[in-house]
Amino acid sequence: MGLDAPQVEETAVKIFNIPNLLSMSRILAVPIFVILMLGKKPLHALIAGIVFLLASATDWLDGYLARRWGQVTNIGKLLDPVADKILIMSAMVILVEVDIIRAWIAIVFIGREFAVTGLRSIASSEGIIIPAETMGKFKVVAQAIAVIALLLNDYRPDIWLNYTGWGALWVAMFLSVYSAGQYFMTYKKHMD
Repeated sequence: MGLDAPQVEETAVKIFNIPNLLSMSRILAVPIFVILMLGKKPLHALIAGIVFLLASATDWLDGYLARRWGQVTNIGKLLDPVADKILIMSAMVILVEVDIIRAWIAIVFIGREFAVTGLRSIASSEGIIIPAETMGKFKVVAQAIAVIALLLNDYRPDIWLNYTGWGALWVAMFLSVYSAGQYFMTYKKHMD
């Protein structure tokens, strides 16, 4: 059974609304960010930081607009967290590549994302919806601050940028582990 023209148009409008396009732009910003970081010049780090900042800002903006305009869609519910994970995981890997952070730090963040995503998928297959935790949202903010401060510090070394970047990174690591624990506890409560 095929879709008629109005249904196709309605589906396209749902997929290609502004909030979803913002999420897609976050994914498309990743290769630009990576290429700039691999340039390994201070100016590249500055521009990469700006690209990362703009991409991170779309994370807040897409959700706000989707709720405000009544454009929350299933594709948006999928795209938003996927875009966040791609952006943050790419940033962590690149920060390791350019020798700003150690590999084990990136492994903590990436491992947490896989564990929580896997848990939420298992829960979903059992009919359990585990909503995003508030601490997880704070974690994303701390990660963004850390990445931007560390990139700016790479562009122009400054003790305050260094402290801000590393401080935010440690806060993000704590929140990553803590929020992962919250997800697992929520799942355990549903199972009990």
